[in-house]
Amino acid sequence: MTSQEGQTFTGASKYVLDSELAKIINISMALEMPLLLKGEPGTGKTMLAYAIAEALGMPLIVLNVKSSMKLVDSLYQYDTLTRLNDSRFGDSNRNVSNIEDYIRMGKIGQSFTTDKRVVLLIDEIDKADTDFQDDMLDVLDQMSFDIQEIDKTIRAQCRPVIVITSNAKKDLSDPFLGRCNFHHIAFPDADMMRAIINVHFPDLDENLAEATINTFYRLREFQNIEKKPATRELINWIRALTMDPDFKTKDLVLGSVPYLGVLFKKSSDHQQATRQVARLKR
Repeated sequence: MTSQEGQTFTGASKYVLDSELAKIINISMALEMPLLLKGEPGTGKTMLAYAIAEALGMPLIVLNVKSSMKLVDSLYQYDTLTRLNDSRFGDSNRNVSNIEDYIRMGKIGQSFTTDKRVVLLIDEIDKADTDFQDDMLDVLDQMSFDIQEIDKTIRAQCRPVIVITSNAKKDLSDPFLGRCNFHHIAFPDADMMRAIINVHFPDLDENLAEATINTFYRLREFQNIEKKPATRELINWIRALTMDPDFKTKDLVLGSVPYLGVLFKKSSDHQQATRQVARLKR
């Protein structure tokens, strides 16, 4: 079920996307190129990979990039400790002379060795150093890598659909950018946010929907906030409000903002928001 077979991605049960994003996803699958997604946290970059996997009926493999990660760890690991223990204690069914029994595939390796096409999400690539980024794309271009310990080349059985995300905290190299298709996911405007909320809360009262979205965007304009609330926080905030039997929509209209802790997760942000909400109510 790929775009090459006449299938296109138009969204998933809980994911709303614009036509431009749908086009770049489908052309990336057709060209078999990685899709690089940039945007501030909370714009749905990571969830897009989940949505593609859901809509196209593909398994999802997620590589969460860490600053200390080495490329080889995402390809495979040689479990020397287990082999040493097996050789010392002899209580394993594995043949200690066969090193291949102690090779474990990393996330990229898993996406190559599966017998069905998968979606490979490489999340927050900007955390890695430039060498990791460029070497990783060499592997993804060639769809193969070598396991030095057993002198064996692993070749992809099926080319995965590759989604790479970046929070744009660090510039990516020109060679890296040149080998990807690119899309910047802007934070949803009020109309798009309303469509997203309608997907998650199809029976939400119209007045409450309008009040929560309007309040949400006002809160995002507060000064000196390090981590602005994102779509996930808005959804959880609406859940909290609808579960509170004492909450009234008019409270929001009058400037009261309950459950600020659902929207602002950092202590300094919560304190700033509390002070600024109090000033607005005066």
